[in-house]
Amino acid sequence: MIDFPAEKKTVLIVDDTAFNRELLTEILEDEYEILEAENGVEAIKVMEKHREQVSLVLLDVVMPEMDGFSFLEYMNLRGWIDSVPVIMISSENTSDFVDRAYQLQVTDFISRPFDTSIVRRRTANTITLYAKQRRLEEMVNEQIRRHERSNRLMISILSQLVEFRNGESGLHIVHIRAITELLLRRVNWKMDDIYSDEDISRIAIASALHDIGKISTPEEILNKPGRLTAEEFTIMKEHAAVGAEMLKKLQDSYDDPLLQTAYEICRWHHERYDGRGYPDGLKGDQIPIHAQVVALADVYDALTSERCYKKAFSHETAMEMILGGKCGAFHPTLLACLQEIAPELPGLLKGEA
Repeated sequence: MIDFPAEKKTVLIVDDTAFNRELLTEILEDEYEILEAENGVEAIKVMEKHREQVSLVLLDVVMPEMDGFSFLEYMNLRGWIDSVPVIMISSENTSDFVDRAYQLQVTDFISRPFDTSIVRRRTANTITLYAKQRRLEEMVNEQIRRHERSNRLMISILSQLVEFRNGESGLHIVHIRAITELLLRRVNWKMDDIYSDEDISRIAIASALHDIGKISTPEEILNKPGRLTAEEFTIMKEHAAVGAEMLKKLQDSYDDPLLQTAYEICRWHHERYDGRGYPDGLKGDQIPIHAQVVALADVYDALTSERCYKKAFSHETAMEMILGGKCGAFHPTLLACLQEIAPELPGLLKGEA
């Protein structure tokens, strides 16, 4: 096992010519730990094992098995290029050649034959620049994490208030979030990655506020054990628009993507694909996919959970009711996704509980 002293950065030299590797090693070994690879295939193996330690790659282009460009394509595919800079060193220096290297996100290009001092200086500058960039990114990420923790706390408090007034245990919002995230990942796979991981996380967090408007609904309607009258149901339906308005006022004060997502979910999670939902009677693709996903998660959990007005249905019965259209119309792709994740749902909710 290779030991990486904390005071030294590590440079990976990728070149099929032993003399070139020896020359670069001699230039840099006093200041850096050196790793070597004879071609792109070997370089991938080194990166997979030591990527966290590698601060820079010095890369040749013309090599057997996998050349430098193919290795760069692989680094881009794996996302390594975002955190590990690459300086290409080659005697091939036509404009097309250099342009392709920069298109594949090399940080710098050094032509052979090179000056020793240039290699030292550019190596040091590149490593220093990326180290500063990493520190800045970590500072920004920490601010984002603090912001998200504050958002989650606020959402948890508000959603627990709703659950308390609704006479529920608080598991409903936990279930909604878990189902929403699982369903979104399946939807993403079917719809060519329409959401990033950050989007999915934000939607799952915002789903907890889908029923925030029920704070304004009279308790005798919220917790009525029997069937609601037409008048009572009209009052109950107001919670979607009321909750959305509450979130809109917050959004006017705090322009935040999470609040915008929560607004869309809150207002439209009772809309239905055939246009028979409420409060706006939206139809089909007029309804944001994430609002439809939360709607489907909400219906499934409501069916499989005990309420003051009903016993819990089994997973199988709930699936039959949803797929049979007894709970309103849903996007066909979402129903297909629900069927595909169905075997995971009972265990997922049991684990969440």
